[in-house]
Amino acid sequence: MRFIVMEDKLVALKGSSQLTQRISQIPTIPQPPLNPTFPYNKELQLLLTGKQLLLDDLPFPLEEIQMHYENGYITYRKGIEYIGKKPICSRCGNKGSKWFASYPCARCGEACLYCRKCIMMGRISECTPLIGWNGPPLRIDHPEKILEWTGKLSDGQSTASIQVADMIRQNEELLVWAVCGAGKTELLFQGIEDALSAQKRVCIATPRTDVVLELTPRLKNAFPKINVASLYGGSDDRHLYAPLTIATTHQLMRFYHAFDTIILDEVDAFPFTVEDSLQYAAVQARKPNSAMIYLTATPNEKWQRECLRGKRSFTTIPARFHRHPLPVPQFVWCGNWQKRLTKGKLPPNILRWIQYRLQIDKQALIFFPHIPLMEKALPILRQLDLRIEAVHAEDPKRKEKVQRMRTNEIPLLLTTTILERGVTFPNIDVAVVGSEDSIFTESALVQIGGRAGRSADYPTGTITFFHYGKTKAMIKARRQIVSMNREALKKGLIDL
Repeated sequence: MRFIVMEDKLVALKGSSQLTQRISQIPTIPQPPLNPTFPYNKELQLLLTGKQLLLDDLPFPLEEIQMHYENGYITYRKGIEYIGKKPICSRCGNKGSKWFASYPCARCGEACLYCRKCIMMGRISECTPLIGWNGPPLRIDHPEKILEWTGKLSDGQSTASIQVADMIRQNEELLVWAVCGAGKTELLFQGIEDALSAQKRVCIATPRTDVVLELTPRLKNAFPKINVASLYGGSDDRHLYAPLTIATTHQLMRFYHAFDTIILDEVDAFPFTVEDSLQYAAVQARKPNSAMIYLTATPNEKWQRECLRGKRSFTTIPARFHRHPLPVPQFVWCGNWQKRLTKGKLPPNILRWIQYRLQIDKQALIFFPHIPLMEKALPILRQLDLRIEAVHAEDPKRKEKVQRMRTNEIPLLLTTTILERGVTFPNIDVAVVGSEDSIFTESALVQIGGRAGRSADYPTGTITFFHYGKTKAMIKARRQIVSMNREALKKGLIDL
């Protein structure tokens, strides 16, 4: 597609011409004033409010979109901007030259640069406009009673809930540093209700699809009369406008100045921590004057230092809602377990740990650092019980196995770090085989330990780190858990 500026308006034209340019070549894109008498398309308003979409995403003809632009109701933004000669993707913020490539483009008739970093969201190139809404904002009338959750918050949750609600009202940032199983979702309810009552739009974003799928029914139960959009790859809600949105952080790339409040759950989790494009998307998706609430059990060292030095607003919840202390990991040396595994064996103390759980009918999660090692261990352990299974990120039966674990059909589930967070089993013990491996960071080990003792009916559980040498990550993880227990006891949030 090519454009020409005529009478202070950008005119989109199909086909190539020497008089036209790609949108990235136009220095300044004019924005026509809003024509209040124009009969705008309300379906287009619903689809585009707070979004940045490609023409291919819109089920409307170019002529209708252009007419809305000329009457001030639609904005065109450059898909790829240039600072000097360096390209930047407007959607994902990519600046890395290795993530750009050229292809012969049929739309503009030239070799056109496009961004490979966010290609999964649709191709964005030098001739691609990002389209947004500039007309009247949507107003949704909410019922008198927005929140219908009848549960009760613990003392720790209540304190954090008040602070979250205050920060949302004041459009400020806050880190909620809460132990695994503290009940982070429930403490958000008051703040979300206050925001919705004030006609604010709220998004809860998380790096993992599993967490979106787990949170969606809980939020719909708490806010049954509110439209809730659940966004992830392949979601049916992709074009649903909703005052409350739950999305993977990848899906935030479709939004632009959309949300008055963004709640970033598991802000320390992969891939959010390593993908600059996801962090850029989170900033782009929030309105200029908005609140940002970060949730994590394991903030990185930089954030921890900022909290302790008073440079970052934060609140801690050092205890779970059931008032029992966090289980503290035990370190157990198991020798050169990988060498044994190559011979079709596992260390005797690991086997004894597993046999005992099978004897007392206690479910367990057993974490391995790498898939090939886990797959070598599986047939050895199936000699003890054929129901033992293994799961990893690429397993096509991953969801099915997790569900069978929940229904007690699987006694022991071997796993990679894919289950370090976002899943809850009520009564399990946890073991890590090879906790000295670099994949098991302090954050990962704290999260893994957080799988045990989450339920009020089963508030205890053992955590065992089988190792071939202690690491700093192991020591820091245990120290963090002990520190949270100490703080919880000091604040009267746990019972001895």
